[in-house]
Amino acid sequence: MQYVDSIERTQLRMPTKFQRGTATAEICEVIRREILTLDMEPGAPLDETTLSNRFNVSRSPIREVLSRLAAEGLVETVPNRGAIVAPIDLQNFSSFIEALDLQQRYATRLAARYRTAADLVRLNELADVYSAAVRDLDHFAILQSNYDFHKAIGEIGRNPYVSRHYSQLLSEARRLLHIHIRFLEATQREDKLADQHDDFIDAIETQDVAAADKVAHEHTFQFHDRFLKAMRYEADDAFSIDVAAGLASRKSLKIVG
Repeated sequence: MQYVDSIERTQLRMPTKFQRGTATAEICEVIRREILTLDMEPGAPLDETTLSNRFNVSRSPIREVLSRLAAEGLVETVPNRGAIVAPIDLQNFSSFIEALDLQQRYATRLAARYRTAADLVRLNELADVYSAAVRDLDHFAILQSNYDFHKAIGEIGRNPYVSRHYSQLLSEARRLLHIHIRFLEATQREDKLADQHDDFIDAIETQDVAAADKVAHEHTFQFHDRFLKAMRYEADDAFSIDVAAGLASRKSLKIVG
């Protein structure tokens, strides 16, 4: 499989130690942020001892954190190596998009069918959080608020199986979205981050199932097309994707699609 993954592993940067007894949730949030923004490189080792020293805790909470992040698809366990940051598999990008399209369309159709007034209030609040993150160009906040918005759509559909599978795909998409954000920032096209969240809300509010299907499909392939543009961009080497710096070297990627 083709991965965004360097052959030579670089050591993870170790910030100042945390206070003893740092809450597991806080540790999880810090590591999640560093994985999603690619400060922790795909494929990098996640050594329990190193992390326990960094956060000034025993290895037990570190194991719990790694287990949580594995459930989100951000950490993998490799035989004879232990936990690593999950690699980004681009060879199967087309298959990923196909699955995302199907799940996103069905989840949005269900949301349009079953939404309540309270659901609409929640969606509008989450859309406002996303808009604020875009205005601030806060990469992590954009990733998290976009995830929260779409995850909420899955939950509004009231089918736990659809919601669970949709959330898994959304989680896997977050690092790809970060690469796209960096591309737009490098090419001074930040305005393109404004997306179709209002269109989702309109279709769900009016309970127009066909419109919900359409906007979800368009949204998926907007993401698909823009991500491939980010991968193909090579004007004057103004934008190179370097995993260790928070992006991924274009030469190491196999572009699919």
